[in-house]
Amino acid sequence: MEGKGKGRPLTVAIDGPAGAGKSTVARSVAQKLGYLYLDTGAMYRAITLKALQQNVPLDDEGALTRLACETVLEWQAPQAGIPGGPKLYMDGVDVSEAIRHPRVTKAVSLVARVPGVRQRLIQLQRRFAEQGGVVVDGRDIGTVVLPHAECKFYLTASLEERARRRQRELAQQGMPAEMEEVKSALAWRDTIDSGREISPLRPAEDAVIIDTTGRSVEEVVEQIYSLCKEKEAL
Repeated sequence: MEGKGKGRPLTVAIDGPAGAGKSTVARSVAQKLGYLYLDTGAMYRAITLKALQQNVPLDDEGALTRLACETVLEWQAPQAGIPGGPKLYMDGVDVSEAIRHPRVTKAVSLVARVPGVRQRLIQLQRRFAEQGGVVVDGRDIGTVVLPHAECKFYLTASLEERARRRQRELAQQGMPAEMEEVKSALAWRDTIDSGREISPLRPAEDAVIIDTTGRSVEEVVEQIYSLCKEKEAL
């Protein structure tokens, strides 16, 4: 990262539970700031996808850790003029769409709580973010992955709001689901993410907490963007 001074590139951490709007907001904030966007949740999804493809038991921590250490994950920035965010490649294959399958969504928290998997992916995430000028979203970015990030935010929303968003997202992907089923899955994931011993989901002490319930993406993006620009100018 460049030295202190006006306009220096920042590291922006955005955390929060599933369905709070982290990825959508983070992607837009990065674009508005001219920064790179790093979706750490996608990296855990990639390892989960590979485990499912190879029939690795999700309760075998040793096997999951070895899988994570053997997997090559790379981000490819979007080309100018082509819509969409960065593409995630796993072992040379674009898995940006495959990792969003409900089967992966249901299993990812079980994989993400494995200490060895987290240790490996945190190492990669820090490497990707070390130069600054990035917006990183996840569940432990401000607390564990990038505790020295200059800007930290924690997005939250009611379970009902998050379930509506996730149900709409699934429908757009051609995978309709019942509201109660979506709510149950989110509540279960909240319990797993918040209760795990390693890097539990929680706001960093110096994070700005933003409740996105009933708020548009544009409103939330503008709030975060403004606060980041103020920090950039210091």
